[in-house]
Amino acid sequence: MGVMSLGFEHAQRVVIIGGGPGGYEAALAAAQLGAQATLVERAGVGGSAVITDVVPSKTLIATADAAVAIADAGELGVQLFARGDRSHPLQPEIAINLAAVNKRLLALARQQSDDMRATLLEAGVRIVSGLGRLDGRDAVVVSTGPDGTDFDRIEADTFVVSVGASPRQLPTAMPDGERILTWTQLYDMQTLPEHLIVVGSGVTGAEFASAYMNLGARVTLVSSRDQVLPGEDADAAAVIENVFRRGGMTLLSKARAERVERVGDGVLVTLADGRTVEGSHCLLAVGSIPNTAGIGLEEAGVETTRSGHIRVNRVARTSVPNIYAAGDCTTFVPLASVAAMQGRTAVFHALGDVVIPLEQRRIAANIFTAPEIATVGHQEKDVISGAVNGTVHKLPFAANPRAKMMGIKDGFVKIIAHAGSGTVMGGVIVGPRASEMIYPIAIAVERRLTVDQISRVFTVYPSLSGSITDAMRAMHLVEHSGEED
Repeated sequence: MGVMSLGFEHAQRVVIIGGGPGGYEAALAAAQLGAQATLVERAGVGGSAVITDVVPSKTLIATADAAVAIADAGELGVQLFARGDRSHPLQPEIAINLAAVNKRLLALARQQSDDMRATLLEAGVRIVSGLGRLDGRDAVVVSTGPDGTDFDRIEADTFVVSVGASPRQLPTAMPDGERILTWTQLYDMQTLPEHLIVVGSGVTGAEFASAYMNLGARVTLVSSRDQVLPGEDADAAAVIENVFRRGGMTLLSKARAERVERVGDGVLVTLADGRTVEGSHCLLAVGSIPNTAGIGLEEAGVETTRSGHIRVNRVARTSVPNIYAAGDCTTFVPLASVAAMQGRTAVFHALGDVVIPLEQRRIAANIFTAPEIATVGHQEKDVISGAVNGTVHKLPFAANPRAKMMGIKDGFVKIIAHAGSGTVMGGVIVGPRASEMIYPIAIAVERRLTVDQISRVFTVYPSLSGSITDAMRAMHLVEHSGEED
């Protein structure tokens, strides 16, 4: 075993374990603030979020959206025909070359990783390839040798742990990478699955169920709860369920998968009530577990939960003052954007820069189903439960002129505002590109703007964003007329 000391001479030394969104932003921020930053990454810059998760999955979803746009173009008067050998028009079918789709999305993911690596190197970040673990509170040991026998020991003043999470596996449903799959293994398929059974109706399960349905596969979604997307806005979940059923998806609610097994060229899913579902493939989307085992956390005194998540405060600091953590391995919200913000916040705090502690109410999140679901701040359930004193107004896109022009039938804008002051407290958007449209509502929540202030901002006519100001104006009328929504 070879050991080489790589300690730096200067005081401000930051070592980041894990190069996902949190680790990447932490390393970049550290370099920009003049620290000597070292990033330890075993898979590649960007981590699983870029290489096997967020980037490839959202690329797949974008492809599915394109397929739907083509299929639905006929409703707008756009018709696709090919000429037969006798000059008679033949209507072509939409075909999905899944091998080509997967090749493209994996190439895009690798390109994104390479671009991120180049950005870090240009900023002066040192990148060490290998598996890192804490060596007490003052160093990281990196396994760099192919046989696991060569180690580098890197001393530092501050550490950021951003090791991410991996798909959760069930002992009665072990993935084989061919027919029983986690979401990181989907991209090896060469042809569209004949019948994909998705176990788990959370964000990941709903997104992939939506995508493969729109690519043309038969899909069955197994949900242990009474609605898809449990915990999300009930109206939004209802819209998605209607879209899924209209698209031909089979929804099995209150159905817990007891066992998944390979049967010949297919799979057999056995439910807790004894029912069985046969399909060609099964996607397991039953949550994730943090990659925190065996990286020296306990020895360093870093507090974790029973599930292995690292406890952090609002500036991403752990129970050890010079050790921070970011991303899905922590007890905070598991989103790539949140991980990135945690990474920056951790470094800003450690190096004495201006820090704004993270607040969950400021987080904008999106579910990339079709239509998308975007949320920010307090939700209607908070008003119903009495947690906040708010009013709610929902405006369907069916009343929006731009939506009518585009053939959009599903979705809405929902605004949650304080009952007394009219301050915007939260919002939900269900519709195409909801991830883009939530931004002005997120600004309103962040800056504590009122419905009146937002309603005075000009929007283009016609536009989908016009529904945001329309909803705000409606809340102004409700406030002054004494009516309730």
